[in-house]
Amino acid sequence: MLATVLTVSSCKKFVELGAPPTQVLFEDSFKTDAAAQSVVMGLYSFSSQANNGLITSLTFYSGVSSDDLQYNASNVLTQEFANNAITNTNGTANTIWGITYQLVKNANNAISGLSASTSLTPSVKNQLLGEAKFMRAFAYFHLVNLYGDVPLPLKDDYSAFDNAVLPRTSTANVYAQIVKDLTDAQSLLPTAYVGTFRGRVNKYAATSLLARVYLYQKDYANAEAQATQVIGSGVYTLPAPEAAFVNNSNEIIWQIGNISGVSVPGAAYITLSNVIPTYTLADVTFQSFESTADLRRTNWTVTKTIGGKNYYGITKYKVGTGNGNEYNIALRFAEQYLIRAEARAQQNNLSGAKTDIDMVRTRAGLGGVSATLDQGQMLAAIEQERKVEFFGEWGHRWLDLKRTNRANAVISALKPTWKSTSVLFPVPQAQILINPSLTQNPGY
Repeated sequence: MLATVLTVSSCKKFVELGAPPTQVLFEDSFKTDAAAQSVVMGLYSFSSQANNGLITSLTFYSGVSSDDLQYNASNVLTQEFANNAITNTNGTANTIWGITYQLVKNANNAISGLSASTSLTPSVKNQLLGEAKFMRAFAYFHLVNLYGDVPLPLKDDYSAFDNAVLPRTSTANVYAQIVKDLTDAQSLLPTAYVGTFRGRVNKYAATSLLARVYLYQKDYANAEAQATQVIGSGVYTLPAPEAAFVNNSNEIIWQIGNISGVSVPGAAYITLSNVIPTYTLADVTFQSFESTADLRRTNWTVTKTIGGKNYYGITKYKVGTGNGNEYNIALRFAEQYLIRAEARAQQNNLSGAKTDIDMVRTRAGLGGVSATLDQGQMLAAIEQERKVEFFGEWGHRWLDLKRTNRANAVISALKPTWKSTSVLFPVPQAQILINPSLTQNPGY
């Protein structure tokens, strides 16, 4: 008995090491406003490497999967995305899954800790909880659109073993959780921005993402209502195209900050005049501009002729190296007009849809669409407007083609390696080996 007591006592002392000198215990992270703020700020940066990885994944790999971006380098893993022939052992695909679920994991920990805390200032607690729920919704929105049904862990790290073996949850239930998180965030977040440069989400950021979610779910009445809240707020405007992407642009609803003022897309898209960017605007998209007078064509693209071939560089962001005044814009005001235009057109309010699409076209220096368009023509005009408005940003084109069931018709005509099952990325085989409850998407 004495030997047993000594052994247990020694083991207890041995395993209770405490936190490393540069870290705090989980339960201590939510005792003070300052400590809790630090946890939630980490959701925005994720660590700088993971942050860049998330932006890269959602912008470049989704972009080359559609008719949005052209890939000009020779990385085999990226080429699989460009050919829509991704293998289930593709390391980049595994990274996309991993870094997005890392954001979910961190958000779950923050939500759990904030909810249980009794020592935080109430207004600070609400703000931080709203931010954490927004970030979880943001992560799940992209997961469900890239992969379809996905595991839906909602518990913190104390349930890590349970989370690790979760099966896939239906798309409908994932979307229900996204709506719940964003609705909660709306009620918790203030309308005023906290901090500078709109780098932390507010109520209108949650409302903007919720409008997009409702549009994707084909809940057009709610999509219109949410977009109307943002448009009617009077907070945002549409500046001239050349000024839309600087970090003090009044079009920005939410942007992810950085230290240098050089954005992740800018660093990839902007190169010396004689250097081919890794990613350029796809020829078919550049050629789809209806007019050479479109200010988006003249301000957001540049033609480079290298080796006798034309490449269409993307110049929404102007700074590629050094120091600048550009962050990573995640939500823009123009989207809200096009969300409402589409929602109105789907409800056969064609005059209302025309008013909204014309707002975006006017900013681009174009005239309004014809007042005689029928519903199908109006929806086609809105799809085209989204194509030339959001190119090179967060995979908008890829997600638009998928949600409207247009991917098969559009991409199969451009890429001989396209299969109808390519609309979903593969669940990484490495994840299936870890979690036997996971199943693979069709076609992989």
